Amino acid sequence: MRFQATLLPLLPSLVAAIRPPNVNGMNLAWFEAWEGPAGSSPNTDVWNIMDSIDTNNEVQAYTQSNNNLQISGGGTVQFVPRKSSNGQWTSGRIESKASWTPTPGKVMLVSANILVGSNAASNKQGVWPAFWLLGDAVRHGTPWPACGEIDIFEQVNGAATGHGTLHCGSEQGGPCQETTGRSGAVPMPLDGFHTWSVKIDLTNGDWRAQTISFQVDGNTFYTVSGADLNDAPVWSTLAHSPMYMIFNVAVGGNWPGAPNAATLDGYGAMMEVQWAAVYTS
Repeated sequence: MRFQATLLPLLPSLVAAIRPPNVNGMNLAWFEAWEGPAGSSPNTDVWNIMDSIDTNNEVQAYTQSNNNLQISGGGTVQFVPRKSSNGQWTSGRIESKASWTPTPGKVMLVSANILVGSNAASNKQGVWPAFWLLGDAVRHGTPWPACGEIDIFEQVNGAATGHGTLHCGSEQGGPCQETTGRSGAVPMPLDGFHTWSVKIDLTNGDWRAQTISFQVDGNTFYTVSGADLNDAPVWSTLAHSPMYMIFNVAVGGNWPGAPNAATLDGYGAMMEVQWAAVYTS
């Protein structure tokens, strides 16, 4: 498993970073607390700041501007969608340079503490914040969804529902029931920070009994087993292979649909992340 030091030096003028909490039976193997002065960018030794992504019929352009992506100065990073005077949308997306591979016989937990912007759902049509993992194989030529994808947290159109989803196999049908993926949903609190996690449990030597579970604030709301997929090579792409971490706020796209005249931009539409962490047993 590869880990990478990620923290910028703590400056006296900054609020002390909030360390991820202890998790019973787990070791904190890696974390990011987004220290830095207000308006600065995430550490580019650790994160790729994306600006050339065109997928899912989304309408935003990702930029490296601190109008769309910035350290808050209070130990968080903010992804802020913006609409220009001529109606063009921009937003922020980062991808970790490191990837993490679950260890056979062990458990890996990937978590982030997330706040969504306070705009009403009626003003969030098309807004799509997400925290997810993508198979490192895609960086080496394996197409999507064969590379594997684990969507730890998604929210669309400001609804009080969080989603956890697996994508895998073929673009139509297959073990992950594409194009929608295998997905579970949970009622979602709309105020305050909440911890969204995926737990990959390989403690059973039989791949059919291994599980991928989705959690909010430590409570599991959806689980998929190897037996559910019933395909050992595909299960391996999700549970036995390296994956890297992504945060973004999309606007529009195949799932939420396009924004409308009532959709508001700015901090009320943002996603704010207080910390991200990888735990291992």
